[in-house]
Order: sequence, then C-alpha cells, then structure tokens
Amino acid sequence: MEHSAPTAPAEEPGGRDGGRGDGTGGGRTSRRWVKPVVIFLLIAIPAGYLYISAMQSRSGSTTKRQEAVSKGLEEGWPSKVQRRIYGMTVPAYATDVAHYETNSWRSSSLYLQFTTTRKKFDKWLKQVGTNPAALQDGRITIDEDEAATVGWEFGSGHHWKGTVREQDKPKPNFQITANMDNPDHPQVFVISTTTP
Repeated sequence: MEHSAPTAPAEEPGGRDGGRGDGTGGGRTSRRWVKPVVIFLLIAIPAGYLYISAMQSRSGSTTKRQEAVSKGLEEGWPSKVQRRIYGMTVPAYATDVAHYETNSWRSSSLYLQFTTTRKKFDKWLKQVGTNPAALQDGRITIDEDEAATVGWEFGSGHHWKGTVREQDKPKPNFQITANMDNPDHPQVFVISTTTP
C-alpha cells in the first residue's frame, strides 16, 4: 500500500513571516502606537512652547514694571533714536535727567524728567509745539497710574503747572507737568506717547 508523501503547508504570501521580514511575528501590532504618539507630540510641543512664551512675556512685562518702580527711571538722556521717535528733546545742561520707555501693541511711551532754567524751559516748550502760555496753574496732566509706572509723585503742597499737546498720528502726544516751586529752575515731567 502506497503512502503519499506529506504535503508541506502553503506559505503565506510574502514568506513564512507574513511579509514582515523581521521574524518577530508582532511587528505590525507593536508599531500601532507610533502614529498616535507622533500626532500627539506634533500638537503638544508647539502648544507647550506657545504657553511658555505667553507666560514669559506676561511675566517679563510685570517684572519690567516692578523694576521701574523699584529702581526708578534710568539716569541720563534718551538715545538719539528714542528722541527722534518720540519727538523729544532735552535742554542743554539740564540736570536730574532720567527716562524710561514702555512698549505695547497699542502704544509706546517715553517718560522723561529733567530740571532746567525757566528760559530754557520756555524754549523747550516751543520745540515740542506748545508755549509757556499754555501751562495751566494747578494742572497735573499725568495720572496716578502713569506716575506709578516710574515712581513719580505729584502731591499737594507744590506749585504745579501743566499742559497737553495732542497731534495727529503718527506724531506723538505730550503730557507735560512742571513743578514750579522754584520758578527759575522748574522740574519737568513729560510723557510722549506714540500710537501706530
């Protein structure tokens, strides 16, 4: 009685390992998690960077304001670029000169203070587009929040004079307040603000 030779089992397409070629038998299953992880990382990493950047920007703005209050204004004249942008000048030989700049998406401001002679102050007023007659007794043109940015205080018991010079964009607007306790040497506080 003849016995037929055993037939070999048919190979799966692509060979015994199903076309995986790695002999592990579980490659396709083990790689299923890769796609979801990659998608998650592509979304999470940029979102994380945006969040960190926003927090740093917010923190930096707060820190800059706190430093201005604690340290006061920066001593010395504003740079030439700042003076040009804000239409600001400083009288020759002025003393106690200090400045501080703030920037936001809505507007940018340059805070400036100096002490000068009455004659040079009058000339300075004309240079910024106003005149001594525009100064009003008792008028403080810089509000408390603005003053707090750099630690200015405009208390009672002083002879204040002030005026505002408004111009069409993109020219800056000026808020000018002067301490005239010593009329021969006024102490001037001014904020020049530009709006895009």
